[in-house]
Amino acid sequence: MQERIYICHTYYHVYVTFLKELNRPREQRRQATLVLSSLSIDFENLKERVESTGLFEQVIEFDEKRDTAFPELARYRQDTGNLVRNLINRVKFTRKFAHALAPTIPVNLKEYGEIYVYCDSDPIGYYLNVYRIPYHALEDGLNCLKNYDAARYDNRGHFKLKAFLSERCNLIFIQNGYGKYCKDMEVNDISLLKYPYRKYIEQSRQALVNGLTQEDKELILRAFVRDMESLKAQLSDEGGMQDRILILTDPLCSLEIRERIFRDIIAMYEPEGRIFLKPHPRDELDYRKLFPEYPQFDATVPMEMLNFLPGIRVKKVVAVLTEVGAIRYAQETVRLGEAFMDKDEDPLVHRQNEQI
Repeated sequence: MQERIYICHTYYHVYVTFLKELNRPREQRRQATLVLSSLSIDFENLKERVESTGLFEQVIEFDEKRDTAFPELARYRQDTGNLVRNLINRVKFTRKFAHALAPTIPVNLKEYGEIYVYCDSDPIGYYLNVYRIPYHALEDGLNCLKNYDAARYDNRGHFKLKAFLSERCNLIFIQNGYGKYCKDMEVNDISLLKYPYRKYIEQSRQALVNGLTQEDKELILRAFVRDMESLKAQLSDEGGMQDRILILTDPLCSLEIRERIFRDIIAMYEPEGRIFLKPHPRDELDYRKLFPEYPQFDATVPMEMLNFLPGIRVKKVVAVLTEVGAIRYAQETVRLGEAFMDKDEDPLVHRQNEQI
């Protein structure tokens, strides 16, 4: 029996996995398997950098498939206009999707004592529940359920019935803890959630960071930063680093609207200091082409990691929907929020929790 395995879909998931493993006693390290799913992001050569740290027993790449990879499933995703027929199709879809995925799973998950899955809304969640494999879910992003309770939004309309069919009967699957074989779901701060749930357990990300030694922080930086010298040069205080306005992008809306939003943000804050951009890893807008006049960070480095570099200070960090509470190197942080989005996009698109 293997000890534990983490299934990650983003760089942030891998970062949190490092935090969790580094908070274990030293004798328990190098006993976990790290799985990098390419479903929504290209991890490039992260596997080799993580392996070089020696923290994990093995690092495995996973070519996770969406349901669209199996054309025969499309018929079960169509809205028939009838609740009962839709539910019957959903039961069939759940089973057939999990069975189609089975040959693609790169390890025998039943061999692991503990399984940790970020974003169990992705295909792996279907597989685990249909094959009756218990697992722990983890919040996809920092305080993401506060802003977007995907389980309730995706299943609005007869939610209690659907939750019963998922959690009690295992006939359909609902993410974020409502799967029958999900033991619990780890969130950063339960007090922020409008819809608490008995399976939610709290694990503060900041508490995990507080448990790191300086050696641990340097190990994380080695894994994530591809060019440390370049990063340090970008962050050097020559010319006055402290007048910089760091803008974090989000994979928001359409590319056309997204470009307009960030041009507006730059125009708002450029009078206050020098603009610096940090693209989101899943943001497909080409900022280097569209905004060549502004220096940019490596998109793959979670911005919380700059907390690990001593002496780094910026005047302001600005984001639209990204949570900025974990950033400690800015004099001020600004989260513009849904109200800022309203002027460029129909509020129904980004105000999901208000529609539950």
